[in-house]
Amino acid sequence: MTNELYPVYTLKNECHDCYKCVRECQVKAIKIQNGSASVIDEKCIACGHCVIACPSNAKRVRNDIEKVKSLMFSGKRVYVSLAPSWAGIYGLESSKMIALLKRLGFYAVSETALGAQEVSVKTNEWLKEQEKGLFISSACPVIVDYVLKYKPKFAKNITPFASPALTHAKYLKTIYGDDISIVFIGPCIGKKKEADKHPELIDFALTFDELNFWIKDEFINIEEIRVTSEDKFIPEASCEGALYPIEGGMNETIKLCGVDDNTVLVNVSGLKPFDETLDGFKVDKTDKKIFLEALSCDTGCVNGPGKSTKRSGILIKSEILSKIKFREEIPTRPSVVVEEQFEPIIPKKNEYSPDEIASAMKKFGKIKEEDELNCGGCGYATCRDLACALLDGDAESSMCVSYMRKLAMKKSATMLRCMPAAIVMVDKDLNILESNDKFMQMFCGEMYEIFKERPEGVKGASIERIVSFSNIFEKMLKTGKDIHKEHYSVNGKLYDINAFVIEENEIVGAIITDVTANEMDREKIAKKAKDVITKNIATVQEIACLLGEHMVETEKLLSSIADDYSNNSGEK
Repeated sequence: MTNELYPVYTLKNECHDCYKCVRECQVKAIKIQNGSASVIDEKCIACGHCVIACPSNAKRVRNDIEKVKSLMFSGKRVYVSLAPSWAGIYGLESSKMIALLKRLGFYAVSETALGAQEVSVKTNEWLKEQEKGLFISSACPVIVDYVLKYKPKFAKNITPFASPALTHAKYLKTIYGDDISIVFIGPCIGKKKEADKHPELIDFALTFDELNFWIKDEFINIEEIRVTSEDKFIPEASCEGALYPIEGGMNETIKLCGVDDNTVLVNVSGLKPFDETLDGFKVDKTDKKIFLEALSCDTGCVNGPGKSTKRSGILIKSEILSKIKFREEIPTRPSVVVEEQFEPIIPKKNEYSPDEIASAMKKFGKIKEEDELNCGGCGYATCRDLACALLDGDAESSMCVSYMRKLAMKKSATMLRCMPAAIVMVDKDLNILESNDKFMQMFCGEMYEIFKERPEGVKGASIERIVSFSNIFEKMLKTGKDIHKEHYSVNGKLYDINAFVIEENEIVGAIITDVTANEMDREKIAKKAKDVITKNIATVQEIACLLGEHMVETEKLLSSIADDYSNNSGEK
């Protein structure tokens, strides 16, 4: 069953067991069962990489539009917290964007960047109080979730206040009242999970994908949207906070806040680079004060999984940068702060003995150490990781590509070997790709014993040198059509040849059956049948003659009796 309550889920009927989601998932929060992938909620960090990667569109994002509509129908004043990346993704004037959202039924629109500005002020203030160590930004909910689940020793290094979206929500409630409803709209799937955790601040989170769907569903023509003087961001337009969706943007705003010279500002985007940045880092050994701005999406939020645009990255960034205004004076203290302490939430991980792992590896053909290719085709980094996932019940042995290939080859080899008919496959150069022993018996003659001893048999040999009917293969390679020949005579023998195209213009094959003996048996049966028929005809003719003679004698006798009877009657 699909779990549509979680932000990311799978439509199983659309899943085509390609395992691309497993390969793309940094935390392997994917379970494969009966060839179909599903998301493991407790392991997932809602980064959305699997949604982007899925070639069959089986990975879906929970749609919360109807829930937002229900808020509106209930009479609630629903405010939008609009992510700053809107400027680059939509490329509209702010008044047009606001009018569009109001057309959908939103009461008012505000920029999440206002919350970002408060977070930057608070971060700068807080950093000045610290002496040394590593401090990881809490702006990206996916990064926060990743640290808490998979880098728990760094949980205490996350800055102890909430993201710009949550800060902005509190900011709006402080101004307009706790009874308002707030819907975040942006490119981030992780924000859905964040909203689920903090319903007291954000009611729901929509992606730009959902927003675009909603606009189309309402048949709204953006070009025809009319703008009024009331279409302004409330309580005001943002300034430098709009830099946040661009990699390094948060650090730029902290610099504007007057960061002290003792603080080293570092930025990284992407889960893998973030993981590599922390790898081997020992917090207690550092004598510096390092602030790490971390975003889960490559190049920043502008490249979020729910951005829903075909605009180029450079155009998106340039649009955002062109609309930014900088404040002449930035406050030294934030007006709103959402304090938050982050505690590790490590997913349960089973530990297995070497014997258990070895036993699991045998299920996908890894017996010896040299069998462990660690190719990553299954999505796991090593064969042992796959074995552990197999023991967890999150994977299947069929995920091992090399194992399935070997298994398929064994099955096909067994079938070829056991078939009573001759089988051969030929490439476009008329060289033999594969054949069975029966083929060599039929057509290799005195060379059979020599070819039999070779592991490759006649593989690589030209079909023209083996059989006299290579023209059949040539014709199929040219026409792409199958050919069937019955009682095809070759050197005094008769063959039924069923030739077929395997890969058009590339590979063809044939199943050849020797029917010579059958035809000889048929001739013998036909001859015997003719003999029987001849004897039957002779017998019938003899009977007919005997019957004919008997009839003549009988006729003469009866005629004589009749004549005698007639004469006697006349005398009286």
